[in-house]
Order: sequence, then structure tokens, then C-alpha cells
Amino acid sequence: MPPHFLSRRSFLAISTVMPWALSARAVKSIPVGLELYSVRDELKTDPEGTVRAVAQMGYQGVEFYAPYFEWSENQTRQMRRLLDDLGIRCFSTHNESSYLSPEKIGRARDLNLILGSKYVVMASSEPKPGLDGWKTVADSLNFAADQLESSGLKPGYHNHQREFILVENQRPIEILAKNTKPSIMLQLDVGTCLEAGSDPVAWIGANPGRIRSLHLKDWSPEPAKGYTVLFGEGIAKWKNIFEAAEGAGEVEYYLIEQEGSRFSELDTARRCLQSFRLSHPA
Repeated sequence: MPPHFLSRRSFLAISTVMPWALSARAVKSIPVGLELYSVRDELKTDPEGTVRAVAQMGYQGVEFYAPYFEWSENQTRQMRRLLDDLGIRCFSTHNESSYLSPEKIGRARDLNLILGSKYVVMASSEPKPGLDGWKTVADSLNFAADQLESSGLKPGYHNHQREFILVENQRPIEILAKNTKPSIMLQLDVGTCLEAGSDPVAWIGANPGRIRSLHLKDWSPEPAKGYTVLFGEGIAKWKNIFEAAEGAGEVEYYLIEQEGSRFSELDTARRCLQSFRLSHPA
């Protein structure tokens, strides 16, 4: 019998197990990082110490937010060396809309390349009134995509509540999805989507391949709680969200984000990661 021969029975047994094994492998391959706005006060005081603490918690990556844009090239290279030493990655950066403008996109590109980022995410926008204002935002994202393409970077857009609230009987987020290149990531902020009364699972399903990262921010409709709840304490149906993200959404990485809680910033980040692991075991 040839050494690599498989009987029909063996082949069927392996075939039965293989889909489960592949599914488990897919889940394990999706890393979780921290949006560093969650620890903004700590980061401002001690950037390197904060990133070290985040890595020690078990986070696999980070997303730097707008203040990174003011770093010198040397500061940026020093941070990249730290990330490499810690064995974590900068998945993306969270940017003011002006950073993707013709005047500033070159600097954003250079800093993101140093950090090893893949996505330059527009964190918010201030469109002019009406749907035409949102179409202009889409145009600016398409411009950024053209400018970043040769360097291997891609732009993204991060939603807040306003993108899910009707304007002239359409949701602005739908205008952005329809009028932007498929390469542009639609980074889903789960909490703000929920607060606006929208269904994150339905949104992911309606935009296959576009929801390549999610901000895992929970939300409670109780006025005294809102965004101060930890991951898993709000109304988000995380199991359904993960299934949609890892299916139609083609998610590449998750980012835990916290605007504040009853605990310190670092303790909040640690507790949220622990809760994430319980709801999404690897």
C-alpha cells in the first residue's frame, strides 16, 4: 500500500472533521486589538508604558488615534520598534478627516507605513447638509484610496450615530457604502450603531466584504449607563455579531473600544478583553 494512501473510510472521517477544524482555525486567526482612545489619559502621560501594559494584557494589536499625527519621524520609528519588540501590531490609525486631504495625506501615508499599519481610517466627518454633503465625503475617501494604493495602504471610514440617522429618507452610511470603492473599509462602531436604532448584524450582511474591522463598544439604553458599560454589559448580541462579521463581513481584526467606565482606563481595557475571550473563545 502506498505510504500516503487513504481508505475511503479514513477520507470520510477526515472530511467530516475538516469543516469544523477550518472554522475553528478561522476564528483563531482573527486578532483582537485595543483602540488606544480607550486609554487616552494614560497614553498622553506615558505612551510607551501604556503600549507595554496593553501588550501584557494580551492584546495582539492597537489602533493609534489622532495625536499620533503630531509625532516626529523618530518618535514614530521608536514606537514601531516597541511594537515589534512586544510582538504586537498597529492594525490601523484613527484620523481626523483633514489627515486624508490633499495637503496632509502624504504625511499620514508616511507615518502609517512606519507604524506598519494597513488602514488609514477617517474617524469622523463634518459634511455639508443633505445627501450631497455625504457624497462629497465619499469622494474624499475615493481620493484617499487612489493616493494610498501604490503604498499598499487603504482608507477606511468609522461610523458614529449620525451615519445611521435618516437624511432625506436615506441613511448616510448607505450613501458612503454605495459611492465608495470596494477597497475602502467600513469600520463598524457597534455601540453607536445600536444607539442610532440600527441592527449591526443586518448592516454587516448588507455589505459583504466591507466590514473588515469592528469597534467592539457596547451600549446600554439606560441613561445613567450609556457607553460606560463594559464589553458584554450592554445590549449588543455579540454572538450574532461575531458570526456575521466572520462570515459576510470578512473581518480582519477586532478592536475593543471604551469611552469610560467605573474602573480605571487600564483596568477597563483588561476587563473588556477578559469578557471578550469568554464570549469569543479561541
